[in-house]
Amino acid sequence: MKRARPWQLSDELWAEMESLLPPRPSHPLGCHRPRVPDRSAMAGILFVLSTGCQWNALDTTGICSCSSAYRRFREWLAAGVFHEFWRRGLLAYEGTTGIDWSWLSMDGVMTKAPLGGEKNRAESDGSRQERHQAQPSYRWCGRSGRPHRRGRELQ
Repeated sequence: MKRARPWQLSDELWAEMESLLPPRPSHPLGCHRPRVPDRSAMAGILFVLSTGCQWNALDTTGICSCSSAYRRFREWLAAGVFHEFWRRGLLAYEGTTGIDWSWLSMDGVMTKAPLGGEKNRAESDGSRQERHQAQPSYRWCGRSGRPHRRGRELQ
């Protein structure tokens, strides 16, 4: 039996997801290329999310164009499709297997955030030296304070 790829949805799962999709917006002029089928766009979105590839790499797969998939991803994300699908999945799992709520875990990182916002502590007592206040010793030679020149100088 051949195993399905993670981005290929079964008919039952697609029927469940299709019911969550918002109605298609109409084109203001009425004349445009036909829209990529929703199932193909969802397969493209799931391909990018499951493989971690860039959106532009989706063009070479033949699943869907990258611009259509990304546009549909933003549209469905704003409509709350993925959040609702996740919520329904949790409720279905709770109904069949049951979630063990006695033990929970939260993912976290124990490193500094480079853009962590405002500092709520006093400044350190470290050096107050300016950027060019002291020069490395190898940059200057002699007592004149002039930079060292390589080669012969004409007199």
